[in-house]
Parts: sequence; C-alpha cells; structure tokens
Amino acid sequence: MKKILKNPWLSAGLFMAIILLIATAFHYPVQIIDAITREPQADFGIAFSIWRIIFEPVFGLLLYYNRALYPLDEILQLLPWILIIFFAYTAWRGILLKDKKELRRFLLRQLVNLPLLIGLWFTIFIILIFVPLPNNTIVNNTKDWVLVTTHSHTEWSHDGLISQKRLWEWHKRNGFDAFFITDHNNHDHTLDFKIAQRNGRFPMEPLVMCGEEFSGSNHMSLLGLQHKFSTRGLPDSTVIDTVHAGSGAVIVNHWFDDLNNTMEFYRDLGVDGFEIANSAGNRAYNRRLYDKIKGFAQKNNLILNGGLDFHGYGNVCSLWNAFYIPGWHEMNPEDKESTILNIIRSRDQGRLKVLMYNDRPYYEKKNLFFRPLITFFGYFRTLHFHQLLSWAVWIVLLVMTKRRFSHVKTRQGISGRSGFLPLFGPAGALLMLGLGTFYHFKIAEVAGSDNDIYIEYSRVLFIAGSVYLLYSFTIIYFRFFRNRYSID
Repeated sequence: MKKILKNPWLSAGLFMAIILLIATAFHYPVQIIDAITREPQADFGIAFSIWRIIFEPVFGLLLYYNRALYPLDEILQLLPWILIIFFAYTAWRGILLKDKKELRRFLLRQLVNLPLLIGLWFTIFIILIFVPLPNNTIVNNTKDWVLVTTHSHTEWSHDGLISQKRLWEWHKRNGFDAFFITDHNNHDHTLDFKIAQRNGRFPMEPLVMCGEEFSGSNHMSLLGLQHKFSTRGLPDSTVIDTVHAGSGAVIVNHWFDDLNNTMEFYRDLGVDGFEIANSAGNRAYNRRLYDKIKGFAQKNNLILNGGLDFHGYGNVCSLWNAFYIPGWHEMNPEDKESTILNIIRSRDQGRLKVLMYNDRPYYEKKNLFFRPLITFFGYFRTLHFHQLLSWAVWIVLLVMTKRRFSHVKTRQGISGRSGFLPLFGPAGALLMLGLGTFYHFKIAEVAGSDNDIYIEYSRVLFIAGSVYLLYSFTIIYFRFFRNRYSID
C-alpha cells in the first residue's frame, strides 16, 4: 500500500478502479419518475450536456450536490468534513516530520491555508447557488404530453434573481413547452410580458402564461390571469372567486411547509388542488405528509401538481408537469392556455403527471452529518461510460501535471504541492465580485418593486469577495514572490 501511495500512477489506477467498481457493481440508474406513483416513466429520458461530459469531475459532482434532497443543509454539512480531512492530514503530516523547525513551518503554512480552504468552500457554495451549470435535462419522447411550469418567479418578486427574458430562455433550455410566471402578490409585469410575446416580440415557444403567487393564509398560485388587479389585503375567498370567475385556477403551494390551515379549509374555499412536490427548498418531502396530501386530494377530487418554484438561483431543474394535450403544436396560444387551465379546473389527474428527476434513493432529514460521504458514493453510482471516460482522462492529466511540478520546492524546503492553494483564491474572489457587481446594476432595473434581494446579495458578495481577494494576494506575495523558488 505504501508503494502505491508513493507512485502517482498506481494511486490514480487504484482510484479509477474504485470508481469503476462503484459505477458497475452498485449502479443506480438516473431516470424520470412520476412523483405521485413513484414509478419510472419510460417515455421520458435524460439528456447530458456535452460540456457536462467533458468537465465531468467538476460539473458532475456540483450538479449531483445541487440535486440533493435537502441541498442547502447538505452543502453546509460539507464544510465540517472538509475541516476534518484538513486537520487529519495536518496531524498525519505533522507526525511524519521529525525536524522541529520544519514542523513549525508546516503548521504555520497549514494555519495560513485554513482561511483559504474555507474561502474555497464558500466559492463552491456560491457556484452551486448562483452560477448556471450545464445541467442534465429531460427528453420528451412522447407526441401528446407537453411540459409546463405552474410556479416560477422573476426579479419582480421580492426574492427573485432572474429577468423575464432570462426565465423564458431558462425554460426553453430545460425542455418546457409553456410556463406560468407567478411573482409574489403582483402580475402586472407578467401580463405585459405575456402580451409582448403574443405580439411577436419574441418566439412563442415556450408559451408565457400569467399567474401570481398570492400570500394569503397560505401561498397559492393563481393561474390564468387575464387582466390587472391587486390582491393585496384581500381575503382568500375573494381572491379565489375572482380567479375562478375569470376561468383561472388556484393551486395551494407547498402546504407541507407551513401547515397554516387544514386541507379541508382550502377545499371548502374552492381551490383546485395542491402541490405534491416543490423543488425550491427541500426537493424531497416527508413521506407522512406526502401520503396525507395524496390521500386527501384523491378522496376529495382535487388535482396534484409539482411546484418548480424557480427563482433564478438554487436548484437546477428537476421537476416538470406533463399535461396530456393532443394537437398542442397546432393550437393557437389562447387555446393552449385554456386547455391547461381546463385540465386543472376539471381536476383531471389522468391528464397531468408530475415528473421528477431521480438519481438517488429517498432518505429522510434526520441526520445529515454523514450525507457528504454518502453523496460522493451516490454520485459515482450514477456514472455511465462517457462520464467514466472523462474521469479517466482528467486523472491522467492531473498525474502528468503533478509530476511536472513535483520537483518545485520553496527555499524553506516545503514541497510546492501545497503552495498552490492561494491561486484558487483570486478566481473565487473575482467570481464573488463579478456577481456582486452584476446584482448592483440590477437594483435600478427593479426600482419601485419589493425586490431588495439584489441589494442584500450584492453587499454580501462585495464584502466576502474583497476580503478573500486581499487575503489571497497577500499569501501569494509571501509564498511566490518574496520567497524565491528553485528548481532541483
């Protein structure tokens, strides 16, 4: 084993053999399932981006983490494990170093590296939350099922970080045929955007439809709004009756999050259904509540749908509503929208499937501390041939690069292999500063709205990015310029 660890090619071969073993002996198929029945859907497949394949060791792990059932909690749990590995490595190396002077230098270097490592984790966190990644998406192999979002937000919501045009492009990229924009407590800008599409200002596919997320006793999606009116301060009953009078539909959103009122309360108000899944926060839902919502909806002839609840950040696309609408492509926009609304209003569950991207077994949110380890194992379980090939190529490139620079030593005699961590700092810092700048200039575009998230995030990113950049450049100066390097 000691011989293997000292030989980079043997170490790489062993690592690749372990990956291959996990991917074959413990393979978990990535597939689209019905969120209501939990059954695989053979008519829908998965498309892999070529950039995802080429840069699999980078994008693959990030996307798998992004699709975790409890993504934010699990990303936070990654930091303790990074620190555990860091301190374990420090202790192991410290034991091997016999010279006290060299030991002090090594420990000082590790102390300096610690903030850099935390900054690197924060950079990964920023990438997962805010940076669009080359996402796997759905392949619709059917003729008559169309993919629709009934819950999404733009920057005209108080918590949205995406423009209307970019939201339209995002839905097109992820295979949707149509989508409702349901900004919080307003729909004026959405109605204007819908009319612009109808007037030919931009292509008709995917179709934009007008909705609103009404914050009454519980958040509800008001779908199919045709004219401008204010819902602020109105009781639930008035809002629901107004929407229905205009041939619209009403869905109770993520009821399982707040539990403000009973499902019987909303049934008696006349809502058309409930979300059975919502991917904005936790992608999974407690099985007890899931069974309760499903059983209640089926007993009371209410429809179940999936709430993508996309805000321009957070989870990659992993949820679609599939509506059975023969002749969709021959319909005019008004007929398309009215057909979708009629399926919801008639509570015809046979014509509405809730599709979910499934790449791991279900687990409950009880003890997530060990999830990072399970997540790494789970990711390698899902790999197919082209992904494994990408890993093999990058491992070979990494070993060759390591061998090229392994003879570089500092004047103090500490190996240069641990000296390149600061180089990641400026890249991460510039990413934060770039995002902060972008969000800063977006503030003026949503002036007069309730959106203050651009202000909050731009400040946080400016501060974090500036501190990380200053610290990284300071370490780079002392490590690479003040101390000269020699080539043995």
